[in-house]
Amino acid sequence: MAAGLQVFGQPASTDVARVLTCLFEKNLEFELVRIDTFKKEHKLPEFIKLRDPTGQVTFKHGNKTLVDSRDICRYVCTEFPEDGNRGIYGTGSLERASIEQWLQAEAQGFDAPSSELVFHLAFAPQLADHGMAFIPDEARVQENERKLQRILAVYDEILAKSRFLAGDEFTLADLSHLPSSHYIAGSERGRKLFTARRNVARWYGEISGRESWKQVVKMQSEHPGAFE
Repeated sequence: MAAGLQVFGQPASTDVARVLTCLFEKNLEFELVRIDTFKKEHKLPEFIKLRDPTGQVTFKHGNKTLVDSRDICRYVCTEFPEDGNRGIYGTGSLERASIEQWLQAEAQGFDAPSSELVFHLAFAPQLADHGMAFIPDEARVQENERKLQRILAVYDEILAKSRFLAGDEFTLADLSHLPSSHYIAGSERGRKLFTARRNVARWYGEISGRESWKQVVKMQSEHPGAFE
């Protein structure tokens, strides 16, 4: 297998989906080792041998092991700069600095409210479908909707001046937002958060239509994950 890249986890995971999208953008071959933590497969001996102190292995390249999905994307782009989408992590120091600012903004601002909404709008209904008790917290949903609305209002202003977040080319800045946005936009309630703003709607429509992301969505539909 080219490059000997391995990804551990389920495509349904937002972190795994982020990494898979990056690998598809870079046109790199990899092995997906499906580890279902819901079924305690992360405690299997062969998995424990690979993990780092956090016990959350998601990526392995030779003797190198990384667990944070954004760091994995940075590593892939740095390690294989000439493969696939060469500009996804910037082609110069200024471009990369802008992308890094957006990666931090996504991790520190967008991620928390969007992850809450992913659980309540996408994953919680699956729990109920599988007979697991779950009482929706409407106040919490509304709180995180308000937080995300404020963030997307800022995004809308930025996207009025550029095609993508870090400029006129698709980069890791945009890619990193895809997994959670996809789950939120999968519900009618969540979709309105993106369609309510013209520039955000245009941007999300474009990034979610990329072939790399379509491949990930196809993998998710074939293997839904922990609830199956």
